[in-house]
Parts: sequence; structure tokens; C-alpha cells
Amino acid sequence: MTTPSDDPGHAPGHAPDRLFGRAFDRTGTGSSKWARTAGAAGVIAMGLADMDLPGPPAVAAALGRRARHPAYGYTVCDPAGRELVARWYRDRHGVEIDPAWVLLLPFGPRTAVRLLLEAVRPTGPVLFPAPEWGGFAQVCRAAGVAHRELPLARDAAGYRLPLEAFAGHRAGAVLLSSPHNPSGRVWTAEEVRALAEAAARGGGVLLSDEVHGDLTHPGHRHPVAVAVAGPYRDRTVTLNSVGKTFNTSGIPSCFALVPDAALRERLTGVMAGYGLWEGGLLEQVVQEAALRDGGPWLDALLDHLAAARDRLTGALGEAVRSAPEASYLLWLDAAALGLPPVGARAALLERCGLEASDGGDFGPGGEGSLRLNYALPEPALAAAVGRLERLRNPGITRLHRL
Repeated sequence: MTTPSDDPGHAPGHAPDRLFGRAFDRTGTGSSKWARTAGAAGVIAMGLADMDLPGPPAVAAALGRRARHPAYGYTVCDPAGRELVARWYRDRHGVEIDPAWVLLLPFGPRTAVRLLLEAVRPTGPVLFPAPEWGGFAQVCRAAGVAHRELPLARDAAGYRLPLEAFAGHRAGAVLLSSPHNPSGRVWTAEEVRALAEAAARGGGVLLSDEVHGDLTHPGHRHPVAVAVAGPYRDRTVTLNSVGKTFNTSGIPSCFALVPDAALRERLTGVMAGYGLWEGGLLEQVVQEAALRDGGPWLDALLDHLAAARDRLTGALGEAVRSAPEASYLLWLDAAALGLPPVGARAALLERCGLEASDGGDFGPGGEGSLRLNYALPEPALAAAVGRLERLRNPGITRLHRL
């Protein structure tokens, strides 16, 4: 049992080594990420995009206060939450967001994409790059919407969007994870605006899923789609969530920035048809506490993630397919790790006890790749780096055994 003095969330100045330097046990929490390891001894879960780090104390405190009031009935949407979202974008991203654009949603981004597709009513195929977060393909199939995956280009710096390919299609909608999931690449403002233009020319909408946008590493700038779309702003939607930023995805929520009033009205109408309304009881508590008081914790997290990224990319070299510039995702070439392109996930688990996401889950171009989540406390991170180094260089293992 911890006390405020030895709780990592109360570290003076939120120093990363104090916040994230100790082992963090999720036993008994029902973690989906750790369930993928099937309880195997010694395995480090690095698959799902879910951090093994203690969350912001402000969120825990806010949930505790609300839970102590024994009224858990229907809850109205607090309009002050829109102002809070606008202030977050102004303070963290330096962009002005009209609070009237903000919809506060009591469900996760995947559900928001599904409902937005219904509200947009695309008349042509939905386009998105590949490899890409597998949720887009799943949602399109569930919605009965035709979709087309356009291969990403890659140069010495990593992935870049195939803008010519997007311009050559008449899109019913364009979907984008920005920053990119699985590689952590931060798209440029010019790239995002070009996709907004491509969507608008086809009479569609750019839906930019920016749930990793608040996790952009120092030295990089995240382009908020509705802020960089220029004349195509009304054909653009930004989705974001405190779930990835503050590791609160177990209480699903998100917010949509929808400049077009008619699309906002259609979306709220679609939501009502499913018995969904803005707000939510615990969802609002988490959103408000995170956005209002979570900034110092997030600053410490970003320092920790940047240092972890440098350790891993330094150790893995050319096995990294695209240098990560945001979030906590590492996209790796299985063959460069000495793993078979087919069955790489199982081989990684068997050979060094690391559980990853299979690249095939990210669509065309993902085969032969692995996605690792390096949002780990220092002891687990050090162990994972050591195992990967020995995997790449078996001679290290032999030396250690002499």
C-alpha cells in the first residue's frame, strides 16, 4: 500500500525517473493487453496500444470524488467541457478551436468513426493508406462501405503519404491516423491538407483520427487537421481522446471537432438513433480532470517516451521501418530481427518472451512486420531492450553464457 509520499504520481516536479522508473504491476486489473500473454511467466506484453505506466493522479482523484456521491443516473453534457477542449488545443498545439465545433462523446474513437461514416453517407469508396490501423478496415466492412487501401511510400526518413494516389481517386471519405499508427510518423501539415483537398474534391470528408496527436515527441509538431485544412475545413473532422494520451481507454470517450454545423447535426441524429448522447457520467469526469490538470504528467511522459524511443532505435538500427516521431509505437522489420516473415509474432514470443502485434493486422504492406509498444516502466523497458539486442546479435547471448 502506498502513501502520497511514495506514490509515483506525487513526484516532485513530475521527474520521469520518479514517475516511471519503478515496476508497475497490473495484476488483477483485467488488462486486455496482458491477457494476450495468457499468463506466461516472464513475458513482457508489448502488443496493444495501452501504457504500462501509472496514470495521472488528478484523474484518479476526480474519479474517487465522483464515486463517493451515490447518484449514478442519467447525466447531462457539461458545456464547459467544450471550452476546456478548445483551451487544450490552444495551450498544447497553438491552434484556435471554436468550442461550437466540439462534440463530447461517451464512446471510443472506433465507434465515432463508424457513426461518422453513417452521418457522412459516402457516395464513393473510403480511402486510407496502408499499412494502417486495422480498425478502419473493420469499421468499413461493418458499415457495408466500400474501401480501398493505398500503399504508403517510404524513403530514408520513413513513411510518407502517397498524395498522388489519393488525388487520382474520387473519394467518398478519407480516413487517416495522424500521427500514423503503427509507425509513429508525424504527417506534415501539407500532407494533411492535401488529403482534405482530395476528400473535398470527391464530395467526401477527411476523418483524421488524432488519438496519438498529444503524444508528439519533442522537436515535432502535430498538424491538427481542422486547423491546417484551409478552405477544406468544413470537409474535415478531427477525432481525439484522452484515452491514449492519459491511458484511460478503459473508460471509453472521445471528442470530435466538426466545423460543419450540418454534419454535427447529422452525427447527433445518428447517435440518438442508437441511444447515445453527448456527455456521460464517468467519461466527463475523466476528460475534464485529464485536460484541466494532466499537463505536467504528460510533459514527464513525453520525456520518458522520447528517451525510450532513442534506446530502442539505437539498439535496433535498420530493423526500424520508420523512425517514430510520436506516441510509443515501434514498427519493425521482422527479417532484420532474424525472425521469419510469416509467424514473426509467435517467433518473437517464443525466442525472447516479448508479445507484439502482428504486422498483418495492419493491412497490405504490414506483412513481415511487428508493432511494439514501448510505454513501459524502466525495469521492463531495460529487460525488453536487452532481449531485443540479444535477438539481433546471438553472440551477446553466447558471451553472457561463458
